[in-house]
Amino acid sequence: MTEISWFGALCDDDYEQLGVVDAKLQSNWHHCSDIVHAVHESGFDNILLPSGYDMGIDTLAFAAAISPNISNMKLLAAVRCGEVWVPQLARQLATINQILNGRLSINIISSEMPGESLDGPQRYARTIETMTALRTLMSGKRLDMDGQFLSLHLDPPRICRDSPAFPGFYFGGLSPEARDAAAAGADVYLMWPDTEDALVDIMTDVKARATAYGRSVRFGYRVHVVVRDTEDEARDAAAHLISAVDPVTGDAIRSRSLDSNSVGVRRQAELRETAGSDGCVEPYLWTGIGKARSGCGAAIVGTPSQVVEKIQRYESMGIDAFIFSGYPHKEEAQRFADLVLPHLNHGPL
Repeated sequence: MTEISWFGALCDDDYEQLGVVDAKLQSNWHHCSDIVHAVHESGFDNILLPSGYDMGIDTLAFAAAISPNISNMKLLAAVRCGEVWVPQLARQLATINQILNGRLSINIISSEMPGESLDGPQRYARTIETMTALRTLMSGKRLDMDGQFLSLHLDPPRICRDSPAFPGFYFGGLSPEARDAAAAGADVYLMWPDTEDALVDIMTDVKARATAYGRSVRFGYRVHVVVRDTEDEARDAAAHLISAVDPVTGDAIRSRSLDSNSVGVRRQAELRETAGSDGCVEPYLWTGIGKARSGCGAAIVGTPSQVVEKIQRYESMGIDAFIFSGYPHKEEAQRFADLVLPHLNHGPL
């Protein structure tokens, strides 16, 4: 069984054409809740609610507000390490999980906070401490920790004691420190687009690191998608998506992200540089979308059967959690649900 998730555009990341700001698609309660409702009604298993400081709206406030309207689907709420005092964060997350009847999952983000300067080893040391503390408190256990970033000696809040249900951690990062953090504390290791051979190498490495900790992890994949009835229509739609982006605009968009210089972002740039003349680095994996956005920088582009074939190849490699996105998010989610979702054996993790 594979978990199929969509992306909720809480961080001003919704467009008809990348780089062309449309006030109707900017993040606010009404627009983002429309996306979540459409994804919920279309039969997806989960939706990622991303987190950013400067752009968009607050993730946990939005998650709490939308949760009473979600009856079947999970919510994957992103939290940034260092943004909220961990015991209070545990209390907030436990409350949202209670509203959702246990259908919350957590995407741990390790990037720097605005105005902060931490190198990779420090950031991931904080990430491991945060995951350990959250897992302990949300499991209803006492926390005694004297770490580099967290020094806490306290019992869990009552909501965690009364409902000790721990939501799984989804976590991504390509550097050795990030992989080790995932091995030490994550439940699902999320990967950005890469060649199939590279993905196998990454998964093999993370599995070995997790084994050294006496743990195991599942694997997830975050990728865009452009699906149309014919291959020409899919390629035309992809080309239209980035047709308004010039190099200066693209550079400005990518530089806005707090993790714009990370190992993972650099790898996305390498894929674009090594792609063929059609922008594809391997069949159906198109890197052109990365010209106008930071982070996840490639899309599966093709017909419904081609997209399903690519997803099934990933499944055969051991990936069982997917987070897809497309532009505009609401319309593309509905298109994916109509053309692709019925052909996938899926359900929540």
